Amino acid sequence: MAVELCLLLLLFCGSTISEVQPIYKPPPGTLDFGFVPAKTYDTGAYHEPGAIGILFKIVHAFLYLVQPNSFPQDLIRKLAQQQFGNSQGDYQKAIYYEIGFIVSAALGLLFILLLPLVGLCFCMCRCCDNCGGEMHQRQKKNADCQRSCFATFLFVASLIISVGVLCAYAANQHLTNQVRGAKKLVNSNFKDLKIFLNDTPAQIDYLVSQYNTTKDKALSDLNNVGPVLGTRVQEQLGKEVRPALDAALTMAGAIRETKEALENVSVSVEVLQEGTERLHANLTDVKVHLSNTLSDSACNAAQAASTCNIIRNSLSQLNINANFSGLPGVNSQLAKVNDVLKIDLSSLVQKGYAAFNDTPDLVVNQTRNILSDIKSVLESIGSNITTFTKMLPVQNIIADLMVYLTQSEAYVQDYFPVMEQYDFYRWLGCLILCCMVVLILVFYYLGLLCGTCGYDKHASPTTRGCISNTGGNFLMAGVGFSFLFSWVLMVVVVLTFVTGGNVEKLVCEPFEDKNLFKVLDTPYLLNQHWKNYLAGIIFKNPNVNLTFEKVYSDCKENKGIYTSLHLEHLFNINELLNISMYTEDVALRIEHIQINLSKIILLDEIGKENLLNFSSSGIDGIDFSAYLTEINKSVTKVDLLSFANDLEARADQLPKGALENALKGHANNIRMIHNQQVVPLEQAMSTLNQSIRLLKRTSSELMVKVKNVISAVNAAQNLINNNASQVIVQETKEYMDTIIGYFEQYIEWVKESIAMEVAACKPIANVIDTAVDIFLCSYIADSVNTFWFGLGGSSMFLIPAIIFAVKLSKYYRRMDTEDVYDDFENIPMKTTENGNNGYHKEHLYGIHNPVFTSSVEQW
Repeated sequence: MAVELCLLLLLFCGSTISEVQPIYKPPPGTLDFGFVPAKTYDTGAYHEPGAIGILFKIVHAFLYLVQPNSFPQDLIRKLAQQQFGNSQGDYQKAIYYEIGFIVSAALGLLFILLLPLVGLCFCMCRCCDNCGGEMHQRQKKNADCQRSCFATFLFVASLIISVGVLCAYAANQHLTNQVRGAKKLVNSNFKDLKIFLNDTPAQIDYLVSQYNTTKDKALSDLNNVGPVLGTRVQEQLGKEVRPALDAALTMAGAIRETKEALENVSVSVEVLQEGTERLHANLTDVKVHLSNTLSDSACNAAQAASTCNIIRNSLSQLNINANFSGLPGVNSQLAKVNDVLKIDLSSLVQKGYAAFNDTPDLVVNQTRNILSDIKSVLESIGSNITTFTKMLPVQNIIADLMVYLTQSEAYVQDYFPVMEQYDFYRWLGCLILCCMVVLILVFYYLGLLCGTCGYDKHASPTTRGCISNTGGNFLMAGVGFSFLFSWVLMVVVVLTFVTGGNVEKLVCEPFEDKNLFKVLDTPYLLNQHWKNYLAGIIFKNPNVNLTFEKVYSDCKENKGIYTSLHLEHLFNINELLNISMYTEDVALRIEHIQINLSKIILLDEIGKENLLNFSSSGIDGIDFSAYLTEINKSVTKVDLLSFANDLEARADQLPKGALENALKGHANNIRMIHNQQVVPLEQAMSTLNQSIRLLKRTSSELMVKVKNVISAVNAAQNLINNNASQVIVQETKEYMDTIIGYFEQYIEWVKESIAMEVAACKPIANVIDTAVDIFLCSYIADSVNTFWFGLGGSSMFLIPAIIFAVKLSKYYRRMDTEDVYDDFENIPMKTTENGNNGYHKEHLYGIHNPVFTSSVEQW
């Protein structure tokens, strides 16, 4: 009854949280509930026998040979239901299952009955000078061979008997050692059970306290409704709002870039026009001076005439190539763009950004009242959970169970000395049995030692030494004690064999492969009115599918007792602690959230008009082809540096003199013109090229671009003003799913914790394993089976040892008479017996007399 109460308590303790079905499926953010506090259990319900385990395996193999049949579940069920024998086949099945034990036990009983009887007859026979009792030995040719064989066989038999008695002694000592050490294992089990009881309330409190984690996370999201819900709404609207504002901001930047480009064009054109005029004048002066130089009489000389002509013909290349004086101006466009820039479009767009970024604050201001209601609901859930757990009489029940457990532990502690005392008696009795065999072995070994060491092959049977005679007497003493003790040994062997063997086959092996639990789980077995006995005890409802095997397996895996015992059939937690109605209330209140974003203005009418003014600024009317045509030309028709280098090279071809120096002077002048005038003009042309191309890109479909920007801003504004409610509803729904998801996570975590961690029932499985697998099977059954296996083997080999000892003693003991021949004709045999002479016929004995044979051959 106490065990039932214990199980009931643990089930009740493990069931304080409801298994609530989730309402919403979207996955929320993950919460960290930590680990359920649990202490480590000390008991390791596993026994490692050590070196003697090899003997245990040998005994198991022997038992399998004796009893290879599978576990008789049907017979055990009938026996438990008191229906065994109702059908004729039951006894046949039982005999068939036990046939190995029956045959072995029958042989043992035969041994018990016959060996004392044979010993008695043997003793009486020897008293009548028969059966080797006559102290006379006939001499044979193979006497030495026979003596050696008998001694060898007896020694081997004695060794086997020694091994058997050692096995029996080892098993006896192993059982005593395990019994002495069992107290520590029992205390460990009691300690684990106390930990099991004491930790359960703390684990329940931890589960309840972790509701605060859920509540705090939900309250955190509610307190940060702006960053959470407002940011979600902002992100959804931002998919259209931000691109529109970005486009408007980009257009504002384009306006500023257009102004800069127009200014660059205006300045560059003015610079190019002035620069090309000066360059033209300077190149004209260079040509005039070169012509004058070439008109010198020195050019008429034969050596210089051709060179001068070539230089004279190339003077036409010294001229400007690009003409910027005809390019149209951009002052009107620049003036219009400057008018557009009087209004800071970028600032207007930034205001739109700021207004849109205030969405979280708008959400906070418009949800204050609803959030206070939701917080009240969350607080009420926590208080209801705490109130319900306080209503459970957990502490009282655990206190009662702790008292019962303490009393049980005290009873076991008081019983241990008695058990150890009885075990001492058992150990002493088994030791006496082993000593019986050892006594027999001592006589055999002493007989072999004395007989072998004291034997003299030259001595006649009547003149054997004292040591040899003592050896023979030891052997006969061993034979006598064998007849006295063997039947006692076999009685113990048969009793322990039948008991220990059946415990191994009917309890230990079925327990290991769980067939024993299948028998216990048989419907209507332990109670003819209950289908499931365990469910009937715990739930008072035998129809619940609760089996011993399932409970043991779950506890073995250290699952929670709530899962192991299916406590959902005992407590309807969904009704006692129904969080779903609170989550529905929270969901309903969240759905009533209404958010108005109509105050957000992305871009006012001034900004839009400013964009339209920019589109009509006239930059698309600039003659870009005229500009690009001149820009793509070079400043001069010929590269002045190349021309100067070529001029200097030709001057070197002339004779040394004034003409050569003058031409080189002109070449240096041309280089100076290139560096001082052409290079700045090329830089101005590069600036003009970049600006013109920028303006061309900007002006391309400018009106369409501006209208697209305005349309995008209008569409985004329309979404905020008219369609934002749909986005808000959608995001509010997802926000609600997140809040509810925290409760779902809490419930799922509680369910998993109750199933696997709260009141983990490993100690219960450990108690069963300790009682059955370790104490009964590993400690007792294996030791007892190994004891009878060793003692039985020794007892069986006493039979050949008796035979060999009797045969061998004849060759060691001193005989009273021996064979002597002194007349080969009549073949009389003279027998000396204590100084008296007697005659026997040789043919009656068939003894080969070496003296007689030698005499016949001489005759």
